[in-house]
Amino acid sequence: MANLARINPFAELTRFDPFRDFDDVFRLPQTFVRNLPEEPQITMDVSEDDKAFVVKAEIPGVKKDDIKVSIDGNRVSISAEVKREKEEKKGETVIRSERYYGKQFRGFTLHQDVDAAKAEANYENGVLALTLPKREPASVREIAVK
Repeated sequence: MANLARINPFAELTRFDPFRDFDDVFRLPQTFVRNLPEEPQITMDVSEDDKAFVVKAEIPGVKKDDIKVSIDGNRVSISAEVKREKEEKKGETVIRSERYYGKQFRGFTLHQDVDAAKAEANYENGVLALTLPKREPASVREIAVK
């Protein structure tokens, strides 16, 4: 009997809250959200050997001039400007037209610094291949105190 709760069906009517449904104005209907195309994402694989890290990032439909790769120590950032247009026509009448313009970004940290001067990037068939040579760790040098 401890699970019983008293319910008052008129509680909502007696409490005055003029902004109760205000947030509903800004919510999109579920059917509208379901029909939107997905925002493209950069998917990638990272592998390593004893000399370098190898990154393969899928960025389909992007020109290689629109891809930027930056390296700062062990931090790698990939960004791409994406422009996708899709249009369906029947004769001269446009039935449906979809566009996506935006910027994709992916950043990650590696467990060892990268030698940015020797890094290479190739983009072919929608796949960005990065070869990131590992930088030799700085040697620790002890200094005599005088």
